[in-house]
Amino acid sequence: MIKVTVWNENCKECTSKDVLKVYPEGMAQAVADFLSLNDDFSVRAVTLDDPEQGLPDELLNDTDVLLWWGHGRHGEVSDELVTKIYNRVMEGMGFIPMHSAHFSKPFKKLMGSSCCLQWREDDRERIWCVLPGHPIAEGFGGDYDYLDIPQEEMYGERFDIPQPDELVFIGWFKGGEVFRSGCCWYKGRGKVFYFQPGHETNPTYYIPGIQRILTNAVRWAAPTAARQAPTAPHAKDIPEAEWNK
Repeated sequence: MIKVTVWNENCKECTSKDVLKVYPEGMAQAVADFLSLNDDFSVRAVTLDDPEQGLPDELLNDTDVLLWWGHGRHGEVSDELVTKIYNRVMEGMGFIPMHSAHFSKPFKKLMGSSCCLQWREDDRERIWCVLPGHPIAEGFGGDYDYLDIPQEEMYGERFDIPQPDELVFIGWFKGGEVFRSGCCWYKGRGKVFYFQPGHETNPTYYIPGIQRILTNAVRWAAPTAARQAPTAPHAKDIPEAEWNK
């Protein structure tokens, strides 16, 4: 069972009727709802307004994969919590920042860069799969290796992030901009997948292809026994007699 926590700052739903029309139960719950359809997932939805900013130690330490959506309240997330999230990723927890969480404090700390980009509202996007053999791209493709999103906020390059270890998706917009929309990094024993689609006034998280990508991403990001904790043992000399064997 993969223990999944979906975190949302709970800002736009509280201040915008347009967002509530799209996500009446909140964005975190919308994502949690489709992830919960998987029998091997145990899913919880929390918000910044919950006790201890939604992630008390007991819950964070019991989370295999943390999905994060933030926009207008990045600065309210405590540095103490950011450090705890960073340490959990280093220990093996998966982290999936979505859309405007590119500017969240946990993601910026993990990347070690500004994570700035250019943006424009009210566009359409075509997501191209550029690494079809990747587990996150499972089930993606067909006659064309792309997914159309009728309405999405434009994010464009340059995206100030370190070179991804694996680039799975590239987004193209009608204005001609392109964007590294699905990026993977290996951090310590943990994995990070940034996924760009998901503007709050657009029904992006109801699109089956988007749901499939995020479901795949949770399975990819979940801790595995193969990623062992790093050690620094004292190395013994190899006996000279062993060299020619």
